[in-house]
Amino acid sequence: MAVVAALGLWAAGAADLPGQAFPRVVAATVVTAVGGSVELSGNAGALAETHAGITVMPLSVTLVGALVVAAGFLRPLRHRAVAGARELAGWAARIAVLWLLGLVGLALGAHQTFAIDLGNGVLGDIGELFGAAPQVGFTTQVPLTVVFGVLWLAGVLVLALLVAPGAPLPAPLLRFQESVRPAAYAMVVLLLACVVVGVLVALVTAATRGHPADSFAVILLGMPNVAWPALTIGLGATWHGRVDGPFGLPMPHLLDEVLRTPDVSTLNLGTLAEHDGKVWWLVVVDAVLLLGVAFLMAARSPAGVRSWQHAVRMAVALALTVLMICLVGRISAHYGLSLLGIGDVGGGLSGELLLRPEVWGALGLAVLWGLVTGFLGALSARRVHRRGEVETS
Repeated sequence: MAVVAALGLWAAGAADLPGQAFPRVVAATVVTAVGGSVELSGNAGALAETHAGITVMPLSVTLVGALVVAAGFLRPLRHRAVAGARELAGWAARIAVLWLLGLVGLALGAHQTFAIDLGNGVLGDIGELFGAAPQVGFTTQVPLTVVFGVLWLAGVLVLALLVAPGAPLPAPLLRFQESVRPAAYAMVVLLLACVVVGVLVALVTAATRGHPADSFAVILLGMPNVAWPALTIGLGATWHGRVDGPFGLPMPHLLDEVLRTPDVSTLNLGTLAEHDGKVWWLVVVDAVLLLGVAFLMAARSPAGVRSWQHAVRMAVALALTVLMICLVGRISAHYGLSLLGIGDVGGGLSGELLLRPEVWGALGLAVLWGLVTGFLGALSARRVHRRGEVETS
């Protein structure tokens, strides 16, 4: 996770930060990737006020960490049909101890303070006159980071057991294997496929339009932050967002163009198509991906499961997946400076970055898409040889 975060931040230009802050920014990025709490702070003396806050998960780093942790957890359990709850808890505890040691070390090292140059304008003159030296920095709330980090780890380990086809389960949970595991596996394949498609698009963009560093920053820091909301937009969902001032995260030019407006912008198929008609291809890509994973889910299910049951399971699984995207895909960051009541006078000393979904609309569309594609996927998988007796209706 640290390597991916470091490479992504280097591509984004963070290596040039003053005060040898790069390692601390890498540590803060890893902390936020697992749900840890990083708090922005400012200090400008008695004559000034600062306010700042940030809520964002660099999901590329999160995804890499989840895959590595899951692989390490499942490796000793491979080739096993059943495992006791005590044995699974023992392996999870071993990983948790190492995880906590690393997480606490990163949290303690994730703090830095930067001085802000007021420039040569009015704010600079006032600051020099009264000796105001504004600063902004970040620090980590270690207790909250540990709590959220442990919850993140627990979620990854549970999901690994649900998804991996050969992962052993405790005997009492085996009855849920046939109904939950195919759907969970299909949703993970869907999320990974979206990321792969996004990476391919980013690489093509870097090769044809230049600015390769920006494209690699998107890939290494926030590809799921772009690809997964794009999946929901292709389903018809709506997001709202805004980019203002010097704030910004590595993102495609289209998103930056749509979001950099005086007011909060609406992101959906219609508004994005006004800037680039190729956005409608999101619907086609979503349809292909969902039909593919619906077929995969049906092919991995016992033959006795009826088509309408596949449709319902697909709808529930897709709705939960979209809910997860809506929760982890939110972005909120702001910073402001006011000196003697004067704020952002020609110096770009404030900014805002915002992205939030319309959750209920997205969930409703996910259920509709899940029902349709789940039913079609079940029909297409009827001729596939599956365990159990063959359906006759």
